[in-house]
Amino acid sequence: MSASINDPLYLCLDQGGHASRALVFDARGRQQCHARQPLVAEQSAQGRIEYPAEALLDSLRTCLDDILQQLGAQRQRLTAAALATQRSNIVCWDHDSGAALSPIISWQDRRNADWLQQFEPQAARIHALTGLPLSPHYGASKLRWCLDNLPAVQQAQREGRLRLGPMAAWLAGQLTRAGEFQADPVNASRTQLWSLQDHDWHPELLELFGIPRELLPPCVPNLNHYGQLRAGGLELPLTLVNGDQSAALYAYGPLREDTAYLNLGTGAFVSRPVGHRPLFDDRLLSSVVLQSPRQSSYVLEGTVNGAGAALDWLAQQHGLDELTPAQLGEWLHSEYDAVPLFLNGVAGLAAPYWRADFESRFIGEGALPQQTVAVLESIVFLLQTNLQRMARHRPAPRRLQITGGLSRLDGVCQRLADLTDHPVHRPPDSEATARGSAFLVAGQPDNWPEPGPGREFEPTRNAPLQQRYRAWQRAMNKALDKG
Repeated sequence: MSASINDPLYLCLDQGGHASRALVFDARGRQQCHARQPLVAEQSAQGRIEYPAEALLDSLRTCLDDILQQLGAQRQRLTAAALATQRSNIVCWDHDSGAALSPIISWQDRRNADWLQQFEPQAARIHALTGLPLSPHYGASKLRWCLDNLPAVQQAQREGRLRLGPMAAWLAGQLTRAGEFQADPVNASRTQLWSLQDHDWHPELLELFGIPRELLPPCVPNLNHYGQLRAGGLELPLTLVNGDQSAALYAYGPLREDTAYLNLGTGAFVSRPVGHRPLFDDRLLSSVVLQSPRQSSYVLEGTVNGAGAALDWLAQQHGLDELTPAQLGEWLHSEYDAVPLFLNGVAGLAAPYWRADFESRFIGEGALPQQTVAVLESIVFLLQTNLQRMARHRPAPRRLQITGGLSRLDGVCQRLADLTDHPVHRPPDSEATARGSAFLVAGQPDNWPEPGPGREFEPTRNAPLQQRYRAWQRAMNKALDKG
């Protein structure tokens, strides 16, 4: 370990779509050790996507035990802990025992989309209150589904034991065994029941979706005392709970309004910081990314549901378990006579189109390598579409900063630079969520350098890519018009 023996250490738990992780950082952002437990969501033919709640919780506990074993006597230097999670996952639980009464339902799940359609006339009002478009990816419709369909949830409600809400609130309560559950604003906001202006559950939204307020945990800031994390005889204050994408923005220090932040994982996200007041666009998300007792910070956000999820979908279409990073890198750098276009509605078409039932399709022919390039380019095209929408409100960014698993692909980074005509900076550590959590839980220190040299991708003239983007836009608009 590189840190001084007297330096404080910070534990960061990162619960993502494919794995749970525990990482330890020192006060200058240098990673000291790492533990990982893979996770596989259960998927049904009806499009339901969920995790067994106890298995997901156990994966975090296993990571925690592993990291403490790695630290040995150095565990005494741990000062505080953070938890970052997938933002729109929800769960129901027994307030008395803490036991889960439902599976953890993934943000990708759209099981109650038909029920949600009845609220289309209120969509503009919902967006004004929450900063979110009406969408089955957010928690409200899934919480309502649990109330209507799960006998254990219904019985607990009758007996006054039921609580429900963001997965993060349940995980934090279980990991601290505090006996009390609290919801942070970032994860609470993704239920579509939380008001951006009031920073609390909104009575109008609760009535609209039929969610009794008494079933929801109280809302507190992201930076807050959530209880004592208990493991291996150690008690450690949990002082930050946040969403994964929100925490990732802080991986390399304070937010910069001249930077567009891209994170490419199971989904892809592009964020433009807008300061301490929300900024609204009816085709984008207005998102709170951090609330302290003193102030809140907001971004304009565009989402692409089918990033890593789209590659998983493609692998399944070809009867494969996965597409390897080596394959992706090789195919991105190969020369092909033609590459098809991919209209990417995997897990639902998100910003700025918002079509939950959009059918993914290829335009043109190609074998698996060409189809893979088309899928990866569709992610780049969707990100560029969101950046162009943001340009209505913000000056052009001086650079794009890219993190997440797919950012390791040079071909993706270069295409983003070429298409957007902005330099793309890829920091040396692409796993940004835990590092951003460490920055926040360490008190946002002034000295938070990148752990090594990153890589810059400068824009180049790429006429074929620009032509494919224009063709993709025409094909997307035609498909949407027919839909």
